[in-house]
Amino acid sequence: MADAFSIRFDSVRKSRGPLAWGFDPSGDILDEWGLGDTPVGLDRFVDLVLPVAAETVGLIKPQAAFYERHGWKGIRTLARLIDEARGAGLLVVLDAKRGDVGSTNQAYAEAYLGADAPMRSDALTVHPYLGVGAMGPLVERAAESGSCLLVVTRSSNREGRAIQSSVDGAGCSVEQAVLDQIGELNNELAPGRVWPIGAVVGPTHLEPHLDLAAANALYLAPGVGRQGASPSDVAEVFASCPDRVIPSASRSLLAGPDPTRLRDEASALAAEFVRLLVTERS
Repeated sequence: MADAFSIRFDSVRKSRGPLAWGFDPSGDILDEWGLGDTPVGLDRFVDLVLPVAAETVGLIKPQAAFYERHGWKGIRTLARLIDEARGAGLLVVLDAKRGDVGSTNQAYAEAYLGADAPMRSDALTVHPYLGVGAMGPLVERAAESGSCLLVVTRSSNREGRAIQSSVDGAGCSVEQAVLDQIGELNNELAPGRVWPIGAVVGPTHLEPHLDLAAANALYLAPGVGRQGASPSDVAEVFASCPDRVIPSASRSLLAGPDPTRLRDEASALAAEFVRLLVTERS
């Protein structure tokens, strides 16, 4: 079995920092960059940005929808991106937010996790609203393959608050209940270790407090940049577990097609997260 994702992430974090660069080639970006909102433009985007990422960060986070919107050609580009990124030593967090029940989850697991997966990712985002217990096939394959599931727990958008912050009769919120179940799964699979179920927790919402340290989980922290979260927000939210957070920035790092500008901006943000989450916490 491959080393656990948490071990691979720790190595990358120490060498290049924890930042994940979001590869989100929307139609607007493809057009603004002069690439064209077509499958060919999508391929050109990957060819332009991936070499820069390989020089500056240790993780990328493609949003699957921006590739799927181009049909089978876009999915082919996504598969190529994943393969070439992993070949360049990058960890790939695929932001697909999959999740269903039974054999459908098994199919998702076979598509994205494990050595024989056609789009083999190091980590995969999933949603829990058909029940954390229904994720069994995904959990099993993630554990077997050394991959990671990142369960949407507190998203970075405002619209999610109505559901995620709802409380039960005992005063426990939905997001804290999901986090508690993640912690229980991790304790069953590998007591005392970070493995293999993590959570998506957006740092755009600082309150109410979540008990992040107790879940023995890794955290994907989206929403840095255009969605309003700053590096200092990330450091504040994850102060109890700074070595377990993967901050992610997407649109703010895709300001134009000039490789030098892309490299400079990604390098600067990566260095800021090293300062806040690695150097100052060691």
